[in-house]
Amino acid sequence: MPEKKTVARARRAEREGKAATTQAGEFVREEMEHAKRGKHPVKSRKQAVAIGLSKARRSGVKVPPKKKTARKSTARKAAARRTATRKPAARKTTRRKSG
Repeated sequence: MPEKKTVARARRAEREGKAATTQAGEFVREEMEHAKRGKHPVKSRKQAVAIGLSKARRSGVKVPPKKKTARKSTARKAAARRTATRKPAARKTTRRKSG
């Protein structure tokens, strides 16, 4: 749960007409402070930013949604394109055993 001070700062930024990213920045700042003080065991700064943005979204700040990662179907299509352009390899002949 975000601290009351943080929510108040974000609301004030909203009243002043600041951008959503500025409002969310308060939550990120709080999370960075927590990471620095050891309140949360985050592994990286990126993770602290992600947690801060998530808290901002839950508090009602209109931050753009998370970016989607490449899906399997996209990867499959790319792989199919690569194999389609590749020329087939020459077949190796195996020696047959006589007998």
